[in-house]
Amino acid sequence: MSLPTSHDENSAPAFYATELGAMAAEMIRRRLAALWPDLTGQRVLGIGYPAPFLPLWQGQAYACVNATSSQHAPRPAGTCAVEATRLPFPDLAFDRILVIHGVEPVSHDAKLLREIWRVLKDDGRIVVVAPNRTGIWAHLDSTPFGQGQPYSRGQVDRLLASGMFRAERRETALFGPPARLRLMVRMMPAWERIGHAVVPHLAGVTITEAVKDVYAALPVTAPAKRRVVLSKAA
Repeated sequence: MSLPTSHDENSAPAFYATELGAMAAEMIRRRLAALWPDLTGQRVLGIGYPAPFLPLWQGQAYACVNATSSQHAPRPAGTCAVEATRLPFPDLAFDRILVIHGVEPVSHDAKLLREIWRVLKDDGRIVVVAPNRTGIWAHLDSTPFGQGQPYSRGQVDRLLASGMFRAERRETALFGPPARLRLMVRMMPAWERIGHAVVPHLAGVTITEAVKDVYAALPVTAPAKRRVVLSKAA
C-alpha cells in the first residue's frame, strides 16, 4: 500500500474533516480518556497526526505539543511539522507521548522509537495507536488506517520491545465498518459496545500503552574481565 499524499482525500487531515472521521476520532478519544483520564500539570507530545486527540488534555496538561509528521498536510494552526526520525526537542522533555498515524511507515519506525525514548522522561508513558491487522479498517484504503503497515498485537509488542519499551495496558476501538453512509456512521457507538463485548480482536485499531523498559538497556552479561599477568622479578 502507498502512503497518502497531502492531496489524497483519504489522508488524515481530509479524513478527520468528514462525518466518518469525526465519529472515528470520538471513538478513539473515549479509549484514550480511559487510559489517561487526568494529565494535570504534565507535558504531552502528540506525534503523527494527533490534532483530533490532543484537545482531550489541553485544559489540564501543562503543555500539549502537536508534532505533526511532515507527510500530513495541510496542518492545523499551532502545530509544528517534524521529521519522525529527528524530533526537535531536548532529552527527557515529555511525561506522555501519543503516537497515532505514526508507525505505519515501516521505513522509519525503529528510528522514531529511539527518538521517543530520548525525549520521554524515565517514568513517562507512551500510547501507540496502530491499525489492527485482523480488523476491516486496515484492509480498506478509504481511510488513513488502511494506508501503510497494519499490526497484530504481537507485532506491536515486538515493535515496542525493539525500541526498549514494555507494553503494559491495551485498548481497542473502531468496530463498525468504515462506511461513509450517515446511518452507518451514527451506528458506530452501538458497534463499539457490541464489538468490545463480543469480538474485541476485530477492532479497527489497537491502542497500546507502554513504559520505558530500563532493563532492556542494560547489558545481558557483565563485561569480560581483563586478565593481567605479572612477571616474576628476576
